[in-house]
Amino acid sequence: MARNEEKAQSMLYRFREAQAAELGLGKPRLRRPAFAGVVDTIAEAEKWRRDLLSEVSRKISKIQDVSLSDYQVRDLNDDINKLMGQKYHWERRIKELGGPDYTRSGPRMFSYEGREVPGTRGYRYYGRARDLPGVRELFEKAASEAQPRTRTEINRHIDADYYGYRDEEDGQLLAYENALENELQAKLLSAPDIKEEEEAQNEASSTAMEIEQKEVETNVADSHVPSQKEIEAYLVQRRKQQLLDKYVSEDMKQNEEETKELINKL
Repeated sequence: MARNEEKAQSMLYRFREAQAAELGLGKPRLRRPAFAGVVDTIAEAEKWRRDLLSEVSRKISKIQDVSLSDYQVRDLNDDINKLMGQKYHWERRIKELGGPDYTRSGPRMFSYEGREVPGTRGYRYYGRARDLPGVRELFEKAASEAQPRTRTEINRHIDADYYGYRDEEDGQLLAYENALENELQAKLLSAPDIKEEEEAQNEASSTAMEIEQKEVETNVADSHVPSQKEIEAYLVQRRKQQLLDKYVSEDMKQNEEETKELINKL
């Protein structure tokens, strides 16, 4: 009965509004476009976005009314969610026209007003809609699932099997361990002996070093080592050459200067 009365009141209101418009008593109000793409200017898109936000604000305030029936609350909540979807389309259109990006910088007060139940894909409940039968239980269930368990609750379900005290009685586990052990043993037997390879490499390296040392010793033995007399004779000869180079260069320099003086006199 309450639902029929609400429908009758709604129809009566629309009838009176249409009658007032025919008589010219009411101020004609432009309807917001249903599709945001038909608007080509930022100013007009901003205007319809403000109009939509005003309508959302009114409906959110109205849904707090305790005198509303559950049916009216559900309808209002559906309308608010539809308007929030339209709000996103208008904000995207404003961004396409070169206006500000309200999806990032705009106020989120309306989003904070509503609560979303996990798994509802963006559908939010506003005001008294959160206390509707069936909805309250969903929020309580989500809260209980999200609450972490205490250490006492976790340890309550832990028994001896968790610590592996009865693993020897598990036939499947023993069979798996035996198969894995045999597989590892077969791999170890088929793998080359790493120790033998390292010993062979060390032996080869030492042999190469011995050969190189012998070659160095042979070269040193074959080379001529000068005696003390030969070293002294070499040093005396080098000193003579240095003195000769020094005095010869000085005599040549003096002769050049004398030649220049004679040329200048002439």
